[in-house]
Amino acid sequence: MTATEPGAARNLSLIRWLTCLMFFTFAMTTDAVGSVIPKIIEQFALSLTAASAFQYATMGGIAVGALGLGFLADRAGRKPTIILGLSLYGVSCLLFAFSHSFAAFVALLAAGGLGISVFKTGALALIGDISSSTGSHTRLMNTVEGFFAVGAIAGPAIVATLLAAGISWKWLYLIAASICIVLVIIASRVRYPSLRSSTQRTTVSEIAVVLKDPLALGVSLLIMLYVAVEVAIYVWMPTYLTAYSGSFEWLPAYALSIFFVLRALGRFVGAWLLGRVSWTLALVLTSFVILLCFAGSLVYGIEAGAWLLPLSGLFMSILYPTLNSKGISCFPKSQHGAAAGVILFFTAAAAALGPLAMAAVSDAYGSAHAGFVLATVFALLLFAGLLANLVFNPTRLRLQTSDNAEYGNRPAATAID
Repeated sequence: MTATEPGAARNLSLIRWLTCLMFFTFAMTTDAVGSVIPKIIEQFALSLTAASAFQYATMGGIAVGALGLGFLADRAGRKPTIILGLSLYGVSCLLFAFSHSFAAFVALLAAGGLGISVFKTGALALIGDISSSTGSHTRLMNTVEGFFAVGAIAGPAIVATLLAAGISWKWLYLIAASICIVLVIIASRVRYPSLRSSTQRTTVSEIAVVLKDPLALGVSLLIMLYVAVEVAIYVWMPTYLTAYSGSFEWLPAYALSIFFVLRALGRFVGAWLLGRVSWTLALVLTSFVILLCFAGSLVYGIEAGAWLLPLSGLFMSILYPTLNSKGISCFPKSQHGAAAGVILFFTAAAAALGPLAMAAVSDAYGSAHAGFVLATVFALLLFAGLLANLVFNPTRLRLQTSDNAEYGNRPAATAID
């Protein structure tokens, strides 16, 4: 079935929806961790460092899967990779209903992270298959991450609703498992685009090839810094704001939801900005405002931080999907799965180690404030790195080559079963 035959457009639309809903679903659980951690600390009498296992277990599973299994999307194909990953993630979420110990929760989170890494690398490779240029790749990546942002709003809201009704937070994972069943059915029935005949299926050795590429490592470093800044908000901000004593008593309870809502709205700000300036300048501008938000929260205290830290979400939206898209697009489509796996590994590593480092610093100094000093350093390094990217623009030639060799003016793909 070619892209011009009846039903092809509808099938590609279904693929886009499948990809978007996958990101929406796992965001529900991964970005709700900040709402769950205070209950875990209370239930099991944990230190901040110990409680951070609820974050780094998932991210550790994602990191291991991304580096060890990132080649599956290219070698085994997008369809089996996505189905395998969704199934593993869904089963791990379902087993929360039968688990009651902290160790069991951590093990299930790690298994779920492994599943996320598998279907996410498949989904990221699939985005390249259905894109017509590196520019359309970036736009679609931002759309997909928009659904992730909505899922990040839904997850904490579901947890808050459950807790307010006296219902266990574990139901969040059961809801995610139910959605996974639907997604597996869709993934098994949709017809996937095929790569052009000039591309070849890759092996695990492609992971090593991508790992040795300076551009891949440079983009991954920028992504690591960004992720360390973002997870500081959704993992530790609720705990940080427990010391809030300002006039707006409701603010600490809703600060995380405000952050996620602003991050979702930031997609529109990002789209507007990307339409007017280069992507390199857009990332410099947004990272600078993020740095101001973090620095302002330190200078003016928790009362100001309760407003400034959530506000930073408005400017975070375009950073990750744009960097991720450009990093993947620097490679041929036959290596998109490997490239996505490598970048995802560094993403997950930062999402695990960043909050853990903040927790260790906070425990050492007896205050979550110390952890946010470290997060502000991450924000400063991110701005400096993106400024260097603007000045030297190391990806320009590689992206131009990719546009000419991989996309041209031809249709992005044909569809097969």
